[in-house]
Amino acid sequence: MSVQDAPLIAAVQQGDQQALASLYDAYSGALYGVIMRVVEREELAQEVLQDTFVKIWRSASGYDATKGRPFTWMMNIARNTAIDMVRSAAVRHGSSIRSLDKDVYRTGHDDVREQVGNADVRDVVAKLKPEHRELIDMAYYQGYSQQEIADRTGLALGTVKSRTRTALLELRTHLKDHR
Repeated sequence: MSVQDAPLIAAVQQGDQQALASLYDAYSGALYGVIMRVVEREELAQEVLQDTFVKIWRSASGYDATKGRPFTWMMNIARNTAIDMVRSAAVRHGSSIRSLDKDVYRTGHDDVREQVGNADVRDVVAKLKPEHRELIDMAYYQGYSQQEIADRTGLALGTVKSRTRTALLELRTHLKDHR
């Protein structure tokens, strides 16, 4: 999100529907890409995108600029909404959230890269140690709980918790260096 878009979030916080429409025009494509990687079905992705913007509208007052960029906040809403959709009983017919690793670590999404700006999470995640990158991938992009990660990797739950904490600390360090 560029600096000139910051007033849009403030306007949405004040209930300005036109500001929400402007956010939609500017970022629906990038958010749709994030959603599509999780749900993998166009009809569901459209529904999740709509739900995402409803959630952005309803929770705009909760956005805190000191905790991150507006695009990152919107991307998290989109990702979490997509994961919720995949996990729902209606969608769960044997499908699971697929790994995003080939998408997370590859380059070439210039349209998304421009919108994310200096906080290109893929580049920062790629700098993590492989075992930390795997945990972040499983927890953040695949939506697994720490217990599910332990079950899938064969690691003890305590080990998963401590490694996840270490991974997040390493990620924080790389994010500070990336700015």
